Amino acid sequence: MFDYTFQWNQALARLPKMLDGAVITMEIAIISMLLGILFAIILTMFRQTNSRPLNAIATAWIEIARNTPALFQIYMAHFGVASFGIHFSPFTSLLIGITFNNAGYLAENFRGALKAIPETQARAGQSLGMSPAQSFRYIVMPQMLRISFLPMTNQMVWAILMTSLGVTVGMNSDLYGVTQDLNALTFRTFELFAIAGVIFYIITKIITLSARLIATRLFRY
Repeated sequence: MFDYTFQWNQALARLPKMLDGAVITMEIAIISMLLGILFAIILTMFRQTNSRPLNAIATAWIEIARNTPALFQIYMAHFGVASFGIHFSPFTSLLIGITFNNAGYLAENFRGALKAIPETQARAGQSLGMSPAQSFRYIVMPQMLRISFLPMTNQMVWAILMTSLGVTVGMNSDLYGVTQDLNALTFRTFELFAIAGVIFYIITKIITLSARLIATRLFRY
């Protein structure tokens, strides 16, 4: 009934390759977060304007990102746009899909953070001679990012986990893709994916613990 023989030595021998894949996973997650924050700030500004077209673009982006599966977004970035003759590599498609998802969620977090900042602060900046854009950049945005710090940490963890979806579009250089390829060669399914799971766990725990340490200083009054 249970005749599976564990061979951890075979799996552990592939650990260096899996760690190389983990580096690619972190690279995708970090770049997608940086781009996601940038686009989320732009979307937040769009939603604060009186321009209906800009408001509509921001609302559509956020609604699609938050109400469709991340896999759908990655698929559309790779296979969907290919229907129009636009082709991206698996790495680029995965990066686009995760960035799109990050921006949508972070923009909503930023909107909530803005509501926690009194409007009088922006007006105070303008009374000192700042333009509305300068007031937002130097007074409002730093507070918005500070309030959204912990939600951004959660999104970073989610971005790392989303990289595992890249295997569906042919991505095989990240941690999950490397593990999948090694499994096809060795058939050590349990051992390899158990190790991959531990690596994912360690990465996410390092991020969350680091965020808590930073938060103790960031939120010290």
